[in-house]
Amino acid sequence: MLSRRGTWLLLLPVLIVLLGYVLYPSLRMVGAGLDGDQLRAVFSSWQSANVRALVNSVMISVYTVLGAGGLGTALAYLFFRYAFPLRRTLMALAALPLALPPLVGVLAFLFLYGESGILPRSLQALLGLEEVPFAFEGLWAVWLVHVYSFYVYFYLFVTAALRGFDGSLLEASADLGASPWMTFRRVMLPLLRPALVSAALLVFMVSMASFTAPLLFAGTEPFLTLQIYNYKTNGNLDLSATVSVVLTAICLAFLVLIEWSGRRQAVGAAKGTAAPPLPVRRGWARALALAGAVGLLLFLLLPIATVLLISFAQEGAWTYQILPARYTVANYLDLFRDPDVLQPILNSLQMATLATLGNVLFGVAAALFIVKGRLPGRGLVRLLAVLPFAIPGTVIAVNLIVAFNEPTVLTLGQVLVGSFWMVPLAYFIRHIPFVVRSTTAALERYDDRLSEASADLGASFGTTLRRVVLPIIAPGILAGTLLTFVAALGEFVASIMLYIYSNRPISVEILAHLRLYDFGGAAAYSVLLMLLIAAATLVVRRLGASEAGVEGLG
Repeated sequence: MLSRRGTWLLLLPVLIVLLGYVLYPSLRMVGAGLDGDQLRAVFSSWQSANVRALVNSVMISVYTVLGAGGLGTALAYLFFRYAFPLRRTLMALAALPLALPPLVGVLAFLFLYGESGILPRSLQALLGLEEVPFAFEGLWAVWLVHVYSFYVYFYLFVTAALRGFDGSLLEASADLGASPWMTFRRVMLPLLRPALVSAALLVFMVSMASFTAPLLFAGTEPFLTLQIYNYKTNGNLDLSATVSVVLTAICLAFLVLIEWSGRRQAVGAAKGTAAPPLPVRRGWARALALAGAVGLLLFLLLPIATVLLISFAQEGAWTYQILPARYTVANYLDLFRDPDVLQPILNSLQMATLATLGNVLFGVAAALFIVKGRLPGRGLVRLLAVLPFAIPGTVIAVNLIVAFNEPTVLTLGQVLVGSFWMVPLAYFIRHIPFVVRSTTAALERYDDRLSEASADLGASFGTTLRRVVLPIIAPGILAGTLLTFVAALGEFVASIMLYIYSNRPISVEILAHLRLYDFGGAAAYSVLLMLLIAAATLVVRRLGASEAGVEGLG
């Protein structure tokens, strides 16, 4: 436990950040958006663009839950229950979409399935058609991108629940003559319900907050996030704030439901040992499993392979052709030899690093207060720390614009709008929950007797924190650091609304190249972004393994 003085030393800066940079901008946005006349103007009739945007956002989110839930749950169950060809490879790759920055994933689908994409043009040539057989655009295209991006949440939640599943229940069900389908429906599904509910709520919320897929694929169909962006771009910040209030209210409601459902425990799911997967030995079943595995591998890897291929395309060499006519490595060489091309890379690294450092310092302090503090208000701090998770990136951008378009004490008398600091500040606010949550989980497993022993040996609070507490909770901190840095590197939603030309990040530059039809340049940036994220993942994992080894030796 922290001393009372130590608790105050942690609480003051934590409250300044949460109240000044999370709650205050949100309240300013609500004040600007909750106006009766504005609400009537925004939702004037059932045929208005904003009402259609609300319907589209909710409808796509519901369908995304169904599609992603079906795919993610089916994969988790099949990997858990059966052994078939390529199973281990698929298990290693199943979470791959989670590591893709949103803009890169959408870009991959555009290159592969868009009207001018490789697959439609290939089918057109193969079938001798005058036009492509399908156009990857509109609501169904947004839905398919969402399913690809968000099924991972269901897969991870259900996989985690299945790890502790009691295999004797499956044996008992089979002994009683139940079919595999009845066993799944009557035995497994009730025990998986908490995981499914949590995943469904999370997917609905992140789908409602989606911006990139609607921006590139929705065409003329409105979405709430697009309406916020369009109003802001057209200079109508009040109407942008009004739509932001509506979107935030929906996401907050689902955050409350997620927090509530997360406290429910699945009864009986953690006893016994998991049943070994059943081998698929029959010829037709094994062939069917192999075909399904290959199809899933193509679904997962083709978008990434397409981006890699297009990254070598020479500018202007991919117009009406199925594949680019000419290839070059100049797209990659320009990333480092052309100062204008290199600058967005340096900007992203700089801003992601600044935001991550801030998140680590704040996250550790907030987690220590939440878990080990002695003062009341820990529940409030926990709630405010998770609040940014429910606020979409477009809304965070509007919050900051409304709050800091004039000098305040929080900005040291400066106007932040139009400055370099708006983008890293948005990154910092968006990713506050990552380090706080991961560090809180590590601290909740920490044994306070270690700190008491350190104090009995004469160590000060600072020495105990540095030599005892931090080394033990380091894996949790490193996990949050990884998530923060990776998410900040690929951040697009807040960036597109807050950047200035001098600090434009990689994601904004990708969109700029795409709009100039420089597909090779856009894809080269995307590949570099994926490599940076992969490198960050490997570095932090190695550091985490090193820390774990030090702990074991100690």
